[in-house]
Amino acid sequence: MVLGSGPTMTVRRAQCSGAPERSSRGPHAFGLACTILLVCLGSILVLADEAASPLRGRVEVRRERRPTEGRPAVAELGAPRPRERVDRRQSIVYLETAPQSAFESPPAPGRAVLDQRDETFLPFVLAVRVGTTVSFTNSDSTYHNVFSLSKARRFDLGRYPKGESRSVRFDQPGVVRVFCEIHSHMNAFILVFAHRFFASTDAEGRFAIDDVPPGTYTVAVWNEGSVRARRTVLVPDDTAKGLDFVLE
Repeated sequence: MVLGSGPTMTVRRAQCSGAPERSSRGPHAFGLACTILLVCLGSILVLADEAASPLRGRVEVRRERRPTEGRPAVAELGAPRPRERVDRRQSIVYLETAPQSAFESPPAPGRAVLDQRDETFLPFVLAVRVGTTVSFTNSDSTYHNVFSLSKARRFDLGRYPKGESRSVRFDQPGVVRVFCEIHSHMNAFILVFAHRFFASTDAEGRFAIDDVPPGTYTVAVWNEGSVRARRTVLVPDDTAKGLDFVLE
């Protein structure tokens, strides 16, 4: 899966009619022509801003995959303590092909948190932009050792106790699978994007990707390890309908 790559979208430039050419009629005529030209350019920018549309919809996951059962610890004495249920229905919706403007300026450094609570990574899937620093907080009374062998970002944070947090900066787009060396059942995903056109679904499966420029895009739905749905949309024509996906 390629995150944040794709062909450059063609940008149409509006033509402003009625802007006179420079003539020999004197500075007054030339100044008037410049004023009209500036007004036309301002109108073009306003129209471009108004053309950007939000992509909204809902992802319904009808069949949720069963999580891996963890090994019981000695301290649990045959009665493992309850662990927080991970919402594996959470999906990431994104544009597989983004407009060129999304890559022209680097994003401001961001920060995110992937917590470790009740021997569980929360959230189960985290979507961030390139350049984001993720803090792995240990909220358990036991030690954790977070690591990843993913090509997009390899790291090993070593063992650290409750109350401590260690951080990793993600500088390349891709999918990063995260594990705990101590607890084999713990795992999570970090999706790193080179652009901003992505969104996580909420508890009801709803999502919104704002300010999408006009064009034709492929919208992908990622859920628990793979892309499970794709759809081609035309912005702004398809934005009013709502994009609903059903994952069987």
